[in-house]
Amino acid sequence: MVIVWLLCIGLASWAVARLALGYPTGDRALAQLSSHEQAFLRAAADTVFPAGGELPPSGSEAGVLRHVDRYVASVSPRIRVLIRMLFFLLEHATLVFPAPGWDGFRRFSALSEAQRAAVLEAWGRSPLVLRRTVFQSLRAILTMAYFSSPQVLRAIGLAPLAFETPVVDADLLYPAIGQPRASIRFGVEDRDRPAARTPLDPRGPLHPAYAEEPAR
Repeated sequence: MVIVWLLCIGLASWAVARLALGYPTGDRALAQLSSHEQAFLRAAADTVFPAGGELPPSGSEAGVLRHVDRYVASVSPRIRVLIRMLFFLLEHATLVFPAPGWDGFRRFSALSEAQRAAVLEAWGRSPLVLRRTVFQSLRAILTMAYFSSPQVLRAIGLAPLAFETPVVDADLLYPAIGQPRASIRFGVEDRDRPAARTPLDPRGPLHPAYAEEPAR
């Protein structure tokens, strides 16, 4: 009986250590994501979009965590729970689907870069539809966040230009994507606002939200 109790205590201690210990302190500016979720997302983002890849910024450098934090805040409670379950599953699924190497059972965020890449590739190429679906869900979230970055959009030449647009009825009814209705800044009187009708210069100034910050 004593041996059974010792085994239970050992397993409980190991579970607590795996689930709660060893994570770095999270960014307190991210209101939705826990430190555990931030560690997983940072590791996943830098694996899918590594430093020195095809585009200059890595996933974490492009602000993936900030975008996902805002996205999680904007979705319904049910979707929010599913997203958190997705992150938790992939963080600890190495217990069932380990990474290559003797230490491949460690949680995802604790693996080496090569191990993380192998894990995600195995999920993406798995013969099991459920595993592929899980990977595609994560990739969709990361891709959406990465390509929302002004730095990334500038690198691929898709950052929007600065120009005035006429205000239409839809601008009075719908906020920007991911924003609350309170963020709508136009009123009926704005529909008569004049807008320039000159052709756009593709080399013209970028929208202020996407322009590169001046060097200090």
